[in-house]
Amino acid sequence: MEREVAGGPGSGGLQQPISAGIIAVLVGYTSSFAVVLTGLHAVGATSAQAASGLLVMCLTQAAGMIWLSRRHRIPVVLAWSTPGAALLAGTATPDGGWAVAVGAFLVAGAAYVLTGLWPALGRLIGLIPAPIAQAMLAGVLLELCLAPVGALRDDPWTILPVVVVWLAGVRFVPRWAAPAAFVAAGVVIGVDMIRTGTTIAGSDLLPQLTFTTPHWSWAALVGIALPLYVVTMASQNVPGFAIMKSLGYDVPWRDSLVTAGAATMLGASSGGHSVNLAAISAALAGGPPAGPDPQRRWIAAQSGGWTYVVLAVTSAALAALVAVAPVGVIATVAGLALLGTLAAAFEGAVSEPAGREAAVITFLVAASGITILGIGSAFWALIAGLVVHLVLRRPTGRHR
Repeated sequence: MEREVAGGPGSGGLQQPISAGIIAVLVGYTSSFAVVLTGLHAVGATSAQAASGLLVMCLTQAAGMIWLSRRHRIPVVLAWSTPGAALLAGTATPDGGWAVAVGAFLVAGAAYVLTGLWPALGRLIGLIPAPIAQAMLAGVLLELCLAPVGALRDDPWTILPVVVVWLAGVRFVPRWAAPAAFVAAGVVIGVDMIRTGTTIAGSDLLPQLTFTTPHWSWAALVGIALPLYVVTMASQNVPGFAIMKSLGYDVPWRDSLVTAGAATMLGASSGGHSVNLAAISAALAGGPPAGPDPQRRWIAAQSGGWTYVVLAVTSAALAALVAVAPVGVIATVAGLALLGTLAAAFEGAVSEPAGREAAVITFLVAASGITILGIGSAFWALIAGLVVHLVLRRPTGRHR
């Protein structure tokens, strides 16, 4: 019996990794899909195109996880970029609309592939000081995390139940706080539909892929693709590798990034903004919750991959539910789900006394929401932070 629990041939050795993989994917998906839908809508997607984005990312993530984990026998978990989706949510619809955003997704995916094939590019990104990258993310997240405050002021009786359920979740079951908030939001939406007589057509509940021919513009490449690449590498891919390393797994840099990049490129025309290594979910699937035998935890990535396939079926229904939600409800769910990410970004931005000025400037520019030459604030925040960093760190002749 002990041998089975330790990962022997009996079913006991499979139960823990299978359940851990399912839970890891469920937590990641339900905690952040509202952020993804918000981001896709912000850059011009219709409800059908946003639902298609959820669908295609679930399928490409599933394929990538199943292939990587079986090939390398390690629990590699892929996810969409929640910080990247938050970045999109703070970006104005680009000139050229959704097709231009799709072109930016495609370029970001190509950049992941290039980074996997050419490690020097990864080292170049590593030269960007971590506080600046974190400050850019914090500035982008600020407006989203403020949304629950404004929504609570405008419609307290609709928003308060969501906030109360989320707070109770943080107190008693932190991992499920964001999913619980969405369940509460679903109840609120259902009550509102009954009160107003709103209905959802049956055809809107069926998952389907939409395809958009990508277009390109310099403004979208600089204002969407580049910040999306930087924030995803800094907040998802690099931490994902580090977390897996801390758990005793050497995740193959080339195979993982090339697979994530190829998945992003494959899904871009259907609305998939970014596929990348998971960070928090990786700890669930690769750590002790997946069983005492590290050699069998790769099974968690297999079960997680098939869980993504099942969740893909729900994409259209979730998008349809979001489309009929009262004003502020989904923004509240997204903002509450991102509070932990915002706190971590703040901590990373000011954790080192040296260079705080550059981090603060980066944060302020990103939070300002300015658009110059059609390029959003995330890019200008990155530029401003790097300039201040270089000026303050450069030795002068008098110091010499």
